[in-house]
Amino acid sequence: MARKRVEIMLLKQLLLLKSQGISNRGCEQELGIHRNTVNYYVQLFTSCGLSYQELLSKDEASLKEFFPHRRSYDEERYNNLSAYFTYFQKELKKPGCTREVLWKTYLEKHPDGYRYSQFNEHYNRWLNKVKISGKLTHKAGDKMYVDYTGKKLNIVNKQTGEIEELEVFVAILPASQYTYVESSRSQKKDDFIGSMNRALNYFGGVPKSIVTDNLKSAVKKSSKYEAVLNKSFRDFALHYQTTINPTRAYSPQDKALVEGAVKLVYQRIFYPLSKMTFFSIEDINTAIKKLLKDYNNYEMSRIESSRKEQFIDIEKPFLGALPATIYEIKEYRRAKVQKMGFIYLSKDKNYYSVPYRYIGQHVEVQYNADTVEVYYQSDRIAIHKRSYRKGAYIKQDEHLSSSHKFYQDWSPEYFKKLAASIGPDVQAYISKLLEQNTYPEVVYKQCLGIIHLKSEYPERLNFACCMALNQPRYSYHIIKNILINKMDIKNEKSHDIPQIEAHKNIRGKNYYH
Repeated sequence: MARKRVEIMLLKQLLLLKSQGISNRGCEQELGIHRNTVNYYVQLFTSCGLSYQELLSKDEASLKEFFPHRRSYDEERYNNLSAYFTYFQKELKKPGCTREVLWKTYLEKHPDGYRYSQFNEHYNRWLNKVKISGKLTHKAGDKMYVDYTGKKLNIVNKQTGEIEELEVFVAILPASQYTYVESSRSQKKDDFIGSMNRALNYFGGVPKSIVTDNLKSAVKKSSKYEAVLNKSFRDFALHYQTTINPTRAYSPQDKALVEGAVKLVYQRIFYPLSKMTFFSIEDINTAIKKLLKDYNNYEMSRIESSRKEQFIDIEKPFLGALPATIYEIKEYRRAKVQKMGFIYLSKDKNYYSVPYRYIGQHVEVQYNADTVEVYYQSDRIAIHKRSYRKGAYIKQDEHLSSSHKFYQDWSPEYFKKLAASIGPDVQAYISKLLEQNTYPEVVYKQCLGIIHLKSEYPERLNFACCMALNQPRYSYHIIKNILINKMDIKNEKSHDIPQIEAHKNIRGKNYYH
């Protein structure tokens, strides 16, 4: 059974928990990683001589230096031990039998076997797999459970009368059972993270961890023991200084409380709404907000207190502070740094500069509504304000090498001036090429390509542009095609055929009839 190397983002979450004073066992439970792995990395944290906060402030590349790969289990040794687990379980039910006695019996047959602490650790893990989950107890400010209801709400399109189904998102703080509910158009990543933002804002604080239901919008790969989170949700968790604890696949005990809350939501929110008709998602969420207020203020008979009162008294003081801004979802793309020292962001059809030494390298681009960041091997090498102007070259002068500095002078006037130095028809063609695009930056490369054709076709370029001026579209490829196929030469020759002048002594065609 091999241990995988823990991801840097997961290590940051471990650092965050340790900085909050969480025990190693607590970290194991929160993050879903093995206790030995937690102990190993905590020892590394301690031995490096830096505080948890100092380590948290480092970038991913710096953190990698502290965390080498771990050695894997000896599979044969583990298999020898695990073969006894069923036998141990039966023997321990007998009076007088202890684990220590069984361990000594095991060592007699396998002298190179596990020490007693490791013996117990492996046996406990096996027991946790085969036993049914026990009753869960919840600490204040510890967790937030999230899920979607199985049933859906709906709104009516006023113009067509069509019914649109809506998803219903539910979040609950289990210690107080304080609940947040809203409708959304889908369970997709953007809608899900938007609902999460609003839930945390509604609660006015952040729990130590968030428990999902292996939702596709949060989990990239579901696993019974260690789900793989998508990047956006991991980034969301780091923004709010919390951790993500996906529930085990096919183990509904982990989310029993939120499922109970969903049943109550059906009674207290769905049923009243079923008697009303809504024409927009905003209207239905306004109605949900009112019913939710009543729901949280409703007195729970078994404790003679409302969810709101429980939240204020026991839960809210233990929630972490909200950050100054809500999380803005990021998109992730791979890109190659072009020869000019720019990466191309296909989403907006524009270019962003990076330091020229990364030309030819593959990088990761992270962007949200406002910012574009470029990373190479976990190091951020460039950050720009996002531009929505198609074809724009967003650059920082220090990124460009001396041979690339001329790119910062690119403009329609710059290319028209270069074209004029070649010939009037080249200038006219470049002008039309620039004018046919709303965003002239899109064709700067084409302009440069046409101008560079001068070195290969110095005597023919101007006439080739003249030929193409009456075409409905303008592009570099049209000019290149004319020159390669010598269409300009053929056309020029057709103009050179001598023409016979009209003369009064020349007999017309009627002369011969």
